[in-house]
Amino acid sequence: MDNSILIDILKHPNENGLVVFVLGILFVLSIYHFLLYFQHKDKAYLYYSLFTLLIFISNLNRPTNGFIATLIQPISDTLHHYHIEMVWLYNMLYFIFAFTFLDLKSYSTKWYNFIFRAIGVLFIICVISEILFRTTGNFHILFIDRHQFFMVYLTLLGLITYVVLYKMDTPLKYYIIIGSLFLFSSSLIASLLHIFKMVPEGSKINYSIFYIGVILENILFSLGLGHKQKLILKEKKESQIKLIEQLKENEKLRLKIHEKFEQDVASLSKKAEVEKLEAIKAKYDKELSELKMASLRSQMNPHFIFNSLNSIKLYIINNEKENAVYYLNKFSKLIRKILATTQEKVISLADEIETMELYLNIENIRFNNEIDFSFTVDKTLALDTIKIPGLILQPFIENAIWHGLSPKKEKKKLIVTIEGYKQTHIIISILDNGVGRKKSAEIKQNKIHKKDSLGIKINEERLRNFSSEYLNNYSLAFIDLFDDNNLASGTQVTIMIPTV
Repeated sequence: MDNSILIDILKHPNENGLVVFVLGILFVLSIYHFLLYFQHKDKAYLYYSLFTLLIFISNLNRPTNGFIATLIQPISDTLHHYHIEMVWLYNMLYFIFAFTFLDLKSYSTKWYNFIFRAIGVLFIICVISEILFRTTGNFHILFIDRHQFFMVYLTLLGLITYVVLYKMDTPLKYYIIIGSLFLFSSSLIASLLHIFKMVPEGSKINYSIFYIGVILENILFSLGLGHKQKLILKEKKESQIKLIEQLKENEKLRLKIHEKFEQDVASLSKKAEVEKLEAIKAKYDKELSELKMASLRSQMNPHFIFNSLNSIKLYIINNEKENAVYYLNKFSKLIRKILATTQEKVISLADEIETMELYLNIENIRFNNEIDFSFTVDKTLALDTIKIPGLILQPFIENAIWHGLSPKKEKKKLIVTIEGYKQTHIIISILDNGVGRKKSAEIKQNKIHKKDSLGIKINEERLRNFSSEYLNNYSLAFIDLFDDNNLASGTQVTIMIPTV
């Protein structure tokens, strides 16, 4: 390309097609990432889509010729009228996108609250200044030009956020840092050229500098979103590999037990063949049930332990020593309880309640203590003498938390009720006010990584094996709850366990 043509395009980007090229890129990025939001359910895609869309709209009136200039002619005055407001909005959306993309809240609640409050204050100032401008025509905020005030405020906030970004331990931060530096530098240079009138008369090269910064920044942001998705898929793949390895190990153990069973059957004498066969079969079923129980315990969500330790670490980082010590004590006590439980076939009802209360306290850290849970126990029950299978309630409570309450935005409640029934059973009810089983199934179906929970099926087999030693049988029921408008209002699990 002739250098003179390139120079002419840079000097007159609004007339020679550069701005149309930039608008095309922004429009495609906005639509593409808006569709990705529905696929991945990650709000970072939504905020990025809105960010690029606002930049696209705020620059629609830049082209001076061509189809875009003709198309927006009826709304050109409106776009010009609200241009500065859209610039404010997409700059504020930038901060929201960046720290949602990097998951700042999991890194530091203190910085998360500070930055988002600063954005909230800026938004309020913008609304007030806009009202004053529309009513009085005054461009100033406290005797300062509002555009200059906005630039100074964002520059200071940007410098503070760079400090936070550098401290974060994630490779994704470099996409935000480098991309925003491109846009910040190009915006600053373009603004200085305009303010100090360093651009030759008739030249719009300051716009070209800004457009180049916009393109470079959005290329890096798009690459960053792709890198983030790659990391998520990698983590899911590693989890799948670990699960497959665990299942293979379980299958090996099952085959060993089955082989032992066949050897015992072959060694039976003809005289007591039927009687001994039944005894060995019962032994086989018992060992298989105990194997599944051990498998259930070994598979107790490894992310639970990892995330619990991370939550405690966050308290330490934020210098919340009392919370850190409090939850660390509960976590260590829970681990001791679980290890003790694995040594026993059955445990007392009192121990099971204490273990589940500890488990709920630890899980509740990850929900910022949003779950209001309670245990209501019949005072006439002898909790220390009633025996039940260890950790029998954990899969039901875990399901209530992660499939019922986790997707719910409003107040979360979990109620565990334990009472006697005709001196032959105890009835345990686990009630949550979550989204219901139908909605939970829809959410699970839309996820890329689907995982079938074996905990409930294994628990039913453990209850069946446990009840075989009693005169009475067990029962298990799942009840869908609905409000007065016939909308799902939660789920109730009712378990009847024999005591005689």
